[in-house]
Amino acid sequence: MNTSSFRSFGLLLFRVVISASMLTHGSSKAIKLLNGDFSFANPIGIGELPTLILAVIAEVIAPIFIIVGYKTRLATIPAIATMFVAAFIVHLNDGFGKQELSVIYLVSFLLISILGPGKISIDKS
Repeated sequence: MNTSSFRSFGLLLFRVVISASMLTHGSSKAIKLLNGDFSFANPIGIGELPTLILAVIAEVIAPIFIIVGYKTRLATIPAIATMFVAAFIVHLNDGFGKQELSVIYLVSFLLISILGPGKISIDKS
């Protein structure tokens, strides 16, 4: 394998692991939404239902796009925004122990956005 192949495989592995991990957080929110339970935090003041819908987009739909490498850089935007809100608004006063996971996801999705999906993706970039 040449350097380009290792890089593409590394980007694939990183995309899949981070996004699949995010899916574990989003699946309960998607089920909540599908069951008609719209109670949810409202940290930026847009309402519980819109916040829940945005969280499902960021934690379920966007990670699926990122895993397959379709519109990858665009798909990272909702994930980045949601993790920014989680880290620096929702958990701002909770200490780094509570912020840590959100910050890790935030930086990870920023890296995916910067580096792109690699050649092993639908985008092939």
